[in-house]
Amino acid sequence: MDKPALYLIPVMLGETPLDKVIPSYNNTVVSQLKHFIVENLRSARRFLKKCDPNIEIDALSFYELNKHTDRSSLSDYLLPMEKGESVGVISEAGCPAVADPGADVVAIAQQKGYRVVPLVGPSSILMAVMASGFNGQSFAFHGYLPIDAGERARKIKQLEARSYQEEQTQLFIETPYRNHKLAEDLLTHCKPETQLCIAMNISCEDEQIVTKSIRAWKGTLPEMHKKPCVFLIYKGS
Repeated sequence: MDKPALYLIPVMLGETPLDKVIPSYNNTVVSQLKHFIVENLRSARRFLKKCDPNIEIDALSFYELNKHTDRSSLSDYLLPMEKGESVGVISEAGCPAVADPGADVVAIAQQKGYRVVPLVGPSSILMAVMASGFNGQSFAFHGYLPIDAGERARKIKQLEARSYQEEQTQLFIETPYRNHKLAEDLLTHCKPETQLCIAMNISCEDEQIVTKSIRAWKGTLPEMHKKPCVFLIYKGS
C-alpha cells in the first residue's frame, strides 16, 4: 500500500463463513488499515474481528456514513488520505457503493484524484443475475420500487414492458419485511408468461434462487419475511 487508496471492502451477505465468500487478500488489506468509513459501527467492528481476530479495534478510527450522515462532512472522512494513509469503506452487507451510501464518499475520492480500489467479494445483484437464467449482457438495477401502490403498479408495468422491448433483465430489491407484498404486487401486475426470479439469502446456508413464470409462482411463494431478496423479471417466451 505505497500510495494511499480508498479500499472498498465487501462484507458477507448474511451469516456466511468468511472464507466462503471473502478472499484472503482482503484480510491482508484490512489488517493494514487504521481508518474506516462504515455504514454501521457495531457490525463493522464485528466484521473486522472476523477478518483479523488480533486486530486492535480501539486503535482504529471510524466514521459513520448512513442516511443520517451530514453529507457536507464527507470530505473530512478522507483527511487521512491527505497524510498518505489509506481508508477502507465497509457497507452493512455486500459491496460498498452499490445501492449503498458509500457511493457518496467514492465520488469525492474520484473528484480529488485519489486511488479507489474495489476489492473482490459477494454482490447479490451479480450473483442473482448469474443464477436467474435471464439476459446477463443487458440488465438494469433499480433499487427500491415506489411505496405508493399506484406508483408501484405503474413502475412494475414499465419495467416489464422494458424487459420485452429491450430484452433486458430488470432487478430490484425491497426492505426485507415487505418482500411478500412486493412479490404479490408482481404477481398481480405482471403478465402470466413473464419470468420472475426470486433470489433469497444469496450465499447463505438457506440460499434459494428460483425462476418461474408469474403464472407458476401464484400460490407457491416462499416464506421471505425479513430475508434479503433480489427480484428479477424478464420477458416470457
